[in-house]
Amino acid sequence: MKNTFNEIIRDLELEKLPLEQATKVRFMNRVDKKYWFHVSKLPDLFEAVKNDYLVQTIEGRPSQAYATKYFDTPDNKMYTLHHNGKLNRFKIRRRDYLDSQDSFLEVKFKNNKGRTIKKRVESTGQLTDFNKDETEFLKKRSIFGDEELSHILTSHFNRLTLINKNFTERSTIDLDISFTGKEKSIVMDGLVILELKSEKGSNSSPLKMYLREARLKASGFSKYCIGRALTDKNIKRNRFKQKIRDLGKILGKPDLYNI
Repeated sequence: MKNTFNEIIRDLELEKLPLEQATKVRFMNRVDKKYWFHVSKLPDLFEAVKNDYLVQTIEGRPSQAYATKYFDTPDNKMYTLHHNGKLNRFKIRRRDYLDSQDSFLEVKFKNNKGRTIKKRVESTGQLTDFNKDETEFLKKRSIFGDEELSHILTSHFNRLTLINKNFTERSTIDLDISFTGKEKSIVMDGLVILELKSEKGSNSSPLKMYLREARLKASGFSKYCIGRALTDKNIKRNRFKQKIRDLGKILGKPDLYNI
C-alpha cells in the first residue's frame, strides 16, 4: 500500500495540465466542499477518476509546497466567529508558494449564502508586517486594519490540484500537513484534506460521486481553526472537540485533543 506522498505521486497516472493552461479555473467566487481522510485511500481515488481529471503541473511537477501565515486580532475575533458558527466572516492569510517563490496576501470572505469569495494581492512573503499596498488592500477588502492584526499560526503542506476535463471543477488535495503556533507545533501524519471547488456545485461530478460511493462524507475543515485549536489550549475550542477526536481516530492518535 502506497501511503507516503512521494510514493503516491510517483505512480500518478493522471494526464498533466501545465499551470498556464489551468488559470481559467481559479474560481475566486465559489462553492466549496471539503473531505478529510487517511492517505491510504488516495490511490483508489486516483484510479477511479483518472479518465475524468487532469493534474496541474508547474515545470512538470504535479505537487507544490505551500506555507500559509494566518493573522488575527489580539482577541481572536476571526477565530471566535468561526468557532461560534457565524457566517459573513473573514480569514486573512499570507500564502507562500515555496517552489515558485510567489507570495500573496489573501482575504477570504464566507457569506451567509455559503459562498467563499477570495481576493488577493502580491506580497513580500518573508515579512510578517504589512507593506503599503497590503495595508490598502486590507482596508478595501476587509473590516480589519493592519494595525490590529498579528501573525498567529503557520501551516505547511504539499498540494496536488485536479481539474476536470470540462474545466468546470477544481479540486485541491493537501498532504504532509503541519501547524506551528505560538505554544507548539504538530504534524498531521497521514491526513489528507480534499476540497472540491466550483462556481455552482454539481452532483454529477465524478469525483463527488466516487467520494459518495466510498462513503467519504463532506465535512468542514478550517486549517486555521483546527491548527489554532491544536496548538493553543488557552482559546475556546469545544466546538471542534469532536472533529479533533475524529481526526485522532483517522491518524491513530486517540489522545490528539489532549496533546
